[in-house]
Amino acid sequence: MATRKPARRTPAVVTCPDCDGTGETTETVRVGARKGRATDHRQAAVCLTCLGSGEQPQGG
Repeated sequence: MATRKPARRTPAVVTCPDCDGTGETTETVRVGARKGRATDHRQAAVCLTCLGSGEQPQGG
């Protein structure tokens, strides 16, 4: 009888701490070329930590 290989374990998916697993963050809209004053408006942006995947990147 042949020996069996142990089952492969898949790593648990850990959500990104910056975007809470959504892949998007909100940024303040800035107006004006020189001073760039902030407005009350918000816009969606891709999370730069996980690059929109929602998973915590593997550090090394």
